Amino acid sequence: MLRQRVITALAMAGLFLGAVLFLPPLILALVFGALVCLGGWEWARLADWQSVFARALFSVILAAILLAFYVYTNLGGTPVQAEVQPVLGLACLWWSIALLWVKSYPASAVLWRGRVMRSMMGLLILSTAWLAAVYLLTFSQGRLLLIAMVVVVTATDIGAYFTGTRFGRHKLVVRVSPAKTWEGFWGGMTCAVLLALMLWWAIPAQMAHVSLAAVIAVVLTTALASVVGDLTVSMIKRESGVKDSGGLLPGHGGLLDRLDSLCSAAPVFTLGLLLAGW
Repeated sequence: MLRQRVITALAMAGLFLGAVLFLPPLILALVFGALVCLGGWEWARLADWQSVFARALFSVILAAILLAFYVYTNLGGTPVQAEVQPVLGLACLWWSIALLWVKSYPASAVLWRGRVMRSMMGLLILSTAWLAAVYLLTFSQGRLLLIAMVVVVTATDIGAYFTGTRFGRHKLVVRVSPAKTWEGFWGGMTCAVLLALMLWWAIPAQMAHVSLAAVIAVVLTTALASVVGDLTVSMIKRESGVKDSGGLLPGHGGLLDRLDSLCSAAPVFTLGLLLAGW
């Protein structure tokens, strides 16, 4: 299982890097959109839509929202920050609410366990993550920034895993994810801070006005958001009675199992860069 997991992870990393570095922006947006819609197919199951037609309809609705975002914010041309930033702010507000729901689970389930509410959650999470990622590509050094965001999420996850495995004693949110510990959480945050120092050192000269404090703040909030995203999807899966969102990725479960942390990190990272003056 571990070998299969590593092979799948390396293949995904290679495909991601190749796509981000070499595909034209429109094609990359379409690829990201296809991945998000596949995630929507899996989310529909978590929202208790079991029939093929219902799950396909959910994905079609999600695709329509992505297209609306693309046209409304002019992502194919010169996006207007004033139109994108409120959507990113809404997404960040949602993840703040999700954190409260995770913390109070299972009592909070009375607010969101309904099929319609879970469907709305999925549409909001997936569509705003896509918008944030595609909008990030329009930034100066946008492709490298997108890679940096993924590295932040990965480093946080790896740091949390190894620290939690070695030192974990105190459970983080036992009713949502029994394996996660506070020691693992702080290990992940420590890795994020170390990575922030390296990223600040690598900032290009034309962005020298972005301070070290701003870089650490953006990286830390992104790392925290990635944890919240992971826990939120774990909470939904637990309420739905499933272990994995799907079986598309050998050794990893479903696509959504790999996108959960990125879905929460993307709007926080992108909005953080805007506020930091990138």
